Amino acid sequence: MGLHKILKIVAFAVAIIGAIFALMIIAGDEGSAAGPAGNMLFVTYVVLGVIIALVLIFVIKGLFAGNIKKTLLTVGAFVAIALISYAMSSGTDLDLKPFTDKGQDITEATSKKVGAGLYTFYVLAFLAIASMAFSGVKKIFNK
Repeated sequence: MGLHKILKIVAFAVAIIGAIFALMIIAGDEGSAAGPAGNMLFVTYVVLGVIIALVLIFVIKGLFAGNIKKTLLTVGAFVAIALISYAMSSGTDLDLKPFTDKGQDITEATSKKVGAGLYTFYVLAFLAIASMAFSGVKKIFNK
């Protein structure tokens, strides 16, 4: 059985499951937690789980089918960017008193992790934009 046929069967099954979930959302009563909002959250969690499982399957399949050295180099670069971002973030640039007054458990460690995530996002976004710009400029000059 070819991959195309398997994907058609999976798409058909997902369409049926989607129709069932749509009926669950429509039929939910508004007064309870199992109403439309609760059903939408349930559908969201199921879809997220399916997507994560499919991504993991295809990533693992691609790892063994492709160049593992290049993949490990890319993962290593990502980890290096994340570690450098974590080292750059201080965690002390935020006044935590308003958060603790509201009863939220925000510490300097939490602030440092958030800062590291933001720095990582900024670096990766810059690299993505720069690679697209470089590709476009290269395409213009090669013609």
